[in-house]
Amino acid sequence: MNHKSGFVNIIGNPNAGKSTLMNALIGEKISIITNKVQTTRHRILGILNDKNYQIVFSDTPGIIDPKYKLQKSMMNFVYSSFEDADILIYIMEAGLKSIKKERIYNQLKKMKLPFFVLVNKIDLFSQDDIVNIIETIKQEMPNAKVLPISALNNFNIDLVKEKIIELLPEANAYYPKDLMTDRSERFFIEEIIREKILIHYKQEIPYSVEVKVDEFEEEIDLVKIRASIFVMRESQKAILIGHKGLGLKRIGTESRRDIEKMLNKKIFLKTHIKVNKNWRDDIRKLKQFGYE
Repeated sequence: MNHKSGFVNIIGNPNAGKSTLMNALIGEKISIITNKVQTTRHRILGILNDKNYQIVFSDTPGIIDPKYKLQKSMMNFVYSSFEDADILIYIMEAGLKSIKKERIYNQLKKMKLPFFVLVNKIDLFSQDDIVNIIETIKQEMPNAKVLPISALNNFNIDLVKEKIIELLPEANAYYPKDLMTDRSERFFIEEIIREKILIHYKQEIPYSVEVKVDEFEEEIDLVKIRASIFVMRESQKAILIGHKGLGLKRIGTESRRDIEKMLNKKIFLKTHIKVNKNWRDDIRKLKQFGYE
C-alpha cells in the first residue's frame, strides 16, 4: 500500500494562528477567523485530499484556564486531540520567544508522537530575532520539528505540508475523497453569523453569544434560514439590536452575503435574539449547541 492517511491535530494558545494555519493548509476557509480570543469553540476537521494521501487536520480552541462549563468543554476538544493524533502541531507566536512557561509544555515534552512546533507571525520580527527564537525552541523541545512560518502570508506552508506527508502512516482514506470537512452546512451558517458578531462587537458580547440554526428549508433557487442568537442579558440583546435595529440588520446582511457564497444560492435569513442567562454553564443547553 502506497496511500498515506492520518490525523494531524493543531493546538496552541488563543490567537496563535491555528485557524489561519488550517485554512492555509487546506487552501479554503474552513474555520472562522477574527482577532478575538476564543473565536474557535469547537474542534473542526479540515480534510486535504490527494490521490496519494489524505490529511485530516483538526483545528481546536485556544488553550486557556477554563472559568465556566463552556470553556471546560472547549478544553476537552484540546485534550482529546492528544489521544487520536498521528501527528501533532503546536503553533506559537514568535513573540513568545520560549515555550517553557506554556501551560502545555510538560505534556509536549513527554510526546511520543511525531510533532511540530511552528513559530508563527515571523513577518512581525527581524531575521536575527527569528533565528534566536528557533534555536531556543529547538533546545527546549529537542524531539520536535521546529519551523518558522507566517500562516497569514503562506510562508513555509508548502514546506509544512511536505514534512507532514513524509510522516503520515500508510493507510486507506478515512473519509470520502470529495469531502473537505466533517461539519454540516448548518454548523457553518452558525459560525458565519457568530463571526460577524465577533467582528462588530467588543467587551463581553462576543463571549456571551451562541448561534443556533432553527430552520433550514431548501428550495430550487432559494434557501430559507431561521436562526436564534442567544445572549445572557437583556442589555446585551439591546446592544446587538442597535439603534433602530441597525446592528442586527448589519449582522444579517453580512451573514447572508457569506452564506450565499458558501451555498451558491439566494438566501432568506431571519434572525431572532433570545436571552438565556446561564447558557454557558447549562449542560443541557451546551449539548444542544454541540459541546461535549
